[in-house]
This record gives sequence, structure tokens and C-alpha cells, in this order.
Amino acid sequence: MADYTLAFLLVLAVAMLCTGAIAGVLAGLLGVGGGIVIVPVLFILFDYLDIPPQISMHIAVATSLATIIPTSISSARSHHKKGSIDIDMLKSWAPLIFIGAAIGGVLSKYLASSSLTLIFGVIALLVSINMALPKKVVIADELPKGVVGKGILPSFIGGFSALMGIGGGTLSVPILSAFSFPIHRAVGTASAFGLVIAIPAVIGFIWSGWSADLRPPYSIGYVSIPAAVLIFSVSVFTAPLGAKLAHSLNPANLKKAFALFLFITSLRMLWVGLS
Repeated sequence: MADYTLAFLLVLAVAMLCTGAIAGVLAGLLGVGGGIVIVPVLFILFDYLDIPPQISMHIAVATSLATIIPTSISSARSHHKKGSIDIDMLKSWAPLIFIGAAIGGVLSKYLASSSLTLIFGVIALLVSINMALPKKVVIADELPKGVVGKGILPSFIGGFSALMGIGGGTLSVPILSAFSFPIHRAVGTASAFGLVIAIPAVIGFIWSGWSADLRPPYSIGYVSIPAAVLIFSVSVFTAPLGAKLAHSLNPANLKKAFALFLFITSLRMLWVGLS
């Protein structure tokens, strides 16, 4: 690991604060999880920090997940007060989402950084395309029953959200919407899913990276504590600002702009993962 000068660490701290500010605004503005922004930004910053490429994506994902824990608590409380969390859906899906996220966290020990990068790139690409579509995709009038609805879908959301370092909204909202689930209840319920995903996933990434070499200073497993604290300390304040801006700006144009950003980001992640 390279020696860090005070000036460089100060620049890094400012970069983390800016990341948190942007992630918070976008989360409130567009209803997307901050992790979809935090992970690629951290991945790029860690490259300049000379953190070995074989662990840089693990640290980016784990650190992003750590920021989701306090954010999702705040968000879920807010949605619960408004009555927008579907308690029956939460009770039905939470156990398998939890198990899927735990498996994803543990599985990170056995996946190369390039594999995590590819997973992020592929799913981010699909999310960007979905956001750019003029109309939401509708597959059916209700959620599937049986193994698919109560097993495969929640397990998929938990597992891949953990491996991408994102909360519940990025995958669960479009999936629930595709089965005609009311959008406001999908967003509200997804806020609670974020906590169900983040806690077991973070524990898994801490375990899998406990003895990893060349981690950044003050890391617990793959979680960079300074980065997580700096990002969250700003995003918690900027998320409400984004929510207020959503009422004065055109959300359709904003979603298209973010879809373009995410599309370009996903291509870069795929390029890095394949190279």
C-alpha cells in the first residue's frame, strides 16, 4: 500500500463528501439507491489510491452496503409513517431476501474483483435501459405465486443487491412494478428491504475480507470505515433536498439523464471487468 500524504487524504475526504452529497440528492430525486452511484465512484477513486485491483471492487461494494444501513433505517421510518410499506409483502419476502444477501456477502470471498465488476456492469446496464424506457415494463397483473414469487424473486433481489452494493430499490422497485405492484408501495417497501439486505451482506463482506491483505487503513474486513462515515454524513442531509427538488424539476428528463450516466458507467465497469 502506498504511503498517503495529509494533503492527499484531505482531497480523498472531500471526494467522499462530494460522493455522499451526489448520492443523497439522486436517491431523493429519482428514487434510486445511492449505492448505484457510490460503488462506481469508489471503484474509480480506489484506483487512484493504488488499492490493489483484486480487492478494490470488494471494498467499494462493502463500503456502499455499510452506508445503506443508516440510510435505510431513516428512509423506512419515513415511509412507514406515511403508510407506504406493505407489511404483508415485507413479512413474506424479507426472510429470503435476508438469506440471499447473506449468501451474497459470503460468496464475495470466493469471487474475483473482476467478477463483481461484471455483475455490477451487467445489472446496471439493464437498470439504465429500464429507466430510459418511456413506459414501465409490465409482465403480469399480479405477482407470481409459489416458488417464483416467494422464493426466486426475493432471493435474486437479496443476493445480487449484496454483490452489487446496492439497497432494495434498484432491483425490487422495477421488479415489483413489472407485476403491477403499486409504485408508491413498491418504493416504500423497498426502503425496508434495504436494511434487510445491508445487514447480512455487510457481515458477510466483513467476514470474507477479515484477513485480506493490502486493505485501506481503518478497514473492518472489506468495509472502509472512514469512507462509509464520510459518505453517509452528507447523504443523510442531501436526500431530503433531492426529494424537494423532485417536485420542482421534470422527473422524466432527470431519469433519462441518469439513465445515460448509468449506461456509460455500466459500459466502463464491463470494460474493466473483461480486461
